[in-house]
Amino acid sequence: MTLLVFVELLASSIWVGGLVAIAVAAHSARAELGPAVQIAFFRTLGRSYLRIGGGALLVSLACGFALLLHGPWSTEKTLAIVVAALLVLATAAGVFQAKALSRLRLATLSARTAPRVARSARRANLLRGTIGLLTVVEFALAAGLAR
Repeated sequence: MTLLVFVELLASSIWVGGLVAIAVAAHSARAELGPAVQIAFFRTLGRSYLRIGGGALLVSLACGFALLLHGPWSTEKTLAIVVAALLVLATAAGVFQAKALSRLRLATLSARTAPRVARSARRANLLRGTIGLLTVVEFALAAGLAR
């Protein structure tokens, strides 16, 4: 059981650390890189993070689920599973939205689609915020269940 908790904490740390690192990298990239370079950078970053961060999220959720199976079932455990499912759905939506935004940003290099890009970027920010919030809620639930 100790190994399971260790792996879950490590995987969760990779997931959360990656979210924070992406926010920092995005801010820096927007400040320092031109539009075409930003698109290439975020495509590469997104693909790398999907493998590493997405894998860490899945490992964390699998370990968390295995830990939930210990002891009696409770409303808090059900809520943790619901929030985890919402987190997975929001993350999947984020992946699809990021791909769509990348295509839109490419289109702006050769056409006038800036308003669509701005709307899509606002949705992306809202989605990232939702993913972050769900992650914090899931951590809070896990901390409460660990008592």
